[in-house]
Amino acid sequence: MKSKVVTAGEAVALVQDGNTICCNGFVQSGIPEAALEALEKRFLETGHPNNLRLFAAAGQADGKERGLNRLGHEGILRKVVAGNWGRMPKVAKLALDNKIFAYNLPQGVICQLYITLASGKPGFFSKVGLQTFVDPRLEGGRVNACTTKDIVKLVQVEGGEWLFYTVGTVDVAFIRGTTADPSGNITMEKESLTLDNLAQAMAAKNCNGIVIAQVERIAEQGSLNPRQVKVPGILVDCVVVAEPHNHMQSYASQYNPAYSSEIRVPLESLEPMPLDARKIIARRAAFELPPNGIVNLGVGVPEGVAAIANEEKVTQYITLTAEAGTVGGVLAGGGNFGAGVNADAVFDQSQMFDFYDGGGLDMACLGMAECDEQGNVNVSRFGPRLIGCGGFINISQNARSMVFAGTFTAGGLKVGVSGGKLQILQEGRARKFVKKVNQVSFSGDYAMQREQPVYFITERCVFQRGHKGLVLTEVAPGIDIEKDILAHMDFVPIIRESALMDSRIFQDGPMGLEADLLNLDLPDRISYDPARNILFLNFEGMYVRVKEDIETLRALLEKRCREIGKRVGVFVNYDSFRINENVADDLAEMDRYMLEHYWTNVTRYATSAFMRMKLDQAFAKRDIAPHVFERKEEAQAFLTSGS
Repeated sequence: MKSKVVTAGEAVALVQDGNTICCNGFVQSGIPEAALEALEKRFLETGHPNNLRLFAAAGQADGKERGLNRLGHEGILRKVVAGNWGRMPKVAKLALDNKIFAYNLPQGVICQLYITLASGKPGFFSKVGLQTFVDPRLEGGRVNACTTKDIVKLVQVEGGEWLFYTVGTVDVAFIRGTTADPSGNITMEKESLTLDNLAQAMAAKNCNGIVIAQVERIAEQGSLNPRQVKVPGILVDCVVVAEPHNHMQSYASQYNPAYSSEIRVPLESLEPMPLDARKIIARRAAFELPPNGIVNLGVGVPEGVAAIANEEKVTQYITLTAEAGTVGGVLAGGGNFGAGVNADAVFDQSQMFDFYDGGGLDMACLGMAECDEQGNVNVSRFGPRLIGCGGFINISQNARSMVFAGTFTAGGLKVGVSGGKLQILQEGRARKFVKKVNQVSFSGDYAMQREQPVYFITERCVFQRGHKGLVLTEVAPGIDIEKDILAHMDFVPIIRESALMDSRIFQDGPMGLEADLLNLDLPDRISYDPARNILFLNFEGMYVRVKEDIETLRALLEKRCREIGKRVGVFVNYDSFRINENVADDLAEMDRYMLEHYWTNVTRYATSAFMRMKLDQAFAKRDIAPHVFERKEEAQAFLTSGS
């Protein structure tokens, strides 16, 4: 059998003018650098191959010269469909100068198009991208003026709106692994991620194209464990052995066995974050973590939530994931973003996006660059700056609960913490809360249509997307609403009754987050007065995040009522109580059930007019008399009167 091992130059000589190519990699990890270097070298020396079409899901580059930046020469590319443009500025410049046809599609869509192409389908249906710039009613994902052809169509299926993404062909796939045998069987034991290697190889092969695989070593024929082979030799045409400098695990790490799950590391070795703006935001976002939930964290400030979860010893109660395919453990940041240490599993990127798109995420925490009064968020385009949406749209549209996390202003912001209060030492130069975002990467209206809870967390305040726009709900201690918030926004949010952000966020030392997430204090919130036959429920300051919180509460209440042995009157304190919109009906259903089986009547009080209105609406849907009073004395009088 002829060996498939060739030089990088011999491999890229097979790439023809006008071919469509795709390339493995996620951000700075898993990129076949030696093959891309050889392709660039051939073009600069000969002018070939030229007029290439490129599919790139995650902007596989270092933001400077390496990765897909090697294709940033005029003439080598004709068309680019990419999820992220910010990491390949040389290619982005060609698009901004109208030198190439250019599209920005969600990262997950591009990953899934490889599978679609491999299976011989013309495209696929998805709701991902509806009411964002990808929607053909807005921009259709087109990046520049010279790009006029639609590759995204709005269609009606079963009475609902869908987007239909079309796909062409893939002629050459550049993939990467760790070890190959002469037949081209590829294993990935030292790679931090498996990504789209198999999907890209199948797509190219089923288009009668070629697959070029970069590895770091060659094994004897027949010596590879078939269960470790991620891409079989039947799909591979050429194997290129790279020098170590062109086969780094990521551009930030030559090789770390913890990222490839070859070793597990003691989590105590991870340094805690300093108490700065980033930590304050990450701490507040951590209060939204759903116990026993599955969570995605974005790049930048949201990465800090993983560090906070580790500091607070709650990683065992949540599962953090990265769209690149990492499940569990502590996610890595910076140049290693996408990888993780002590992971439970690592699977292919397209499979992860299938899971996300189907609603598998209980919560996501992503960054925000711009936000407007309707709760629209922009992370993808800022005038002449082309960043791209990456996996942002897949994740933000489909998570059950959405948290956007970032500093209130950008560019030079400095804060300090003293005596448990936040101080703005120097304001940022750029406003993030604008009248209208430059591009809609996330639609606030679409979120409301789907009853998705959406929070916007900064170091100084918290907003929530209400029915009519952005609502200010929390303010940091030490912050003046007029001077520190409204003065630095282009619009006035809805202001009802903002609460103080939790004081623990602004103090050194652990916050005791475990007790909050697990509702460990719930039994202490339930007390019974046998003389008056009243069950007192103290929900003051309680936060109900997910349906499981209500199920836990219901089980405790049923147990206590059975112990009492007769029906009881119930008095509930809802002061400073918080509940996610998507579980308010579950709370009302619990009350209906308890009234049917255990309670004679129930009265409630909350000093917050907004909370009274919210509870009224939820209970009215279940035909339950709300009886929510403003003052404790009024509620007690109502209950004892027997009304």
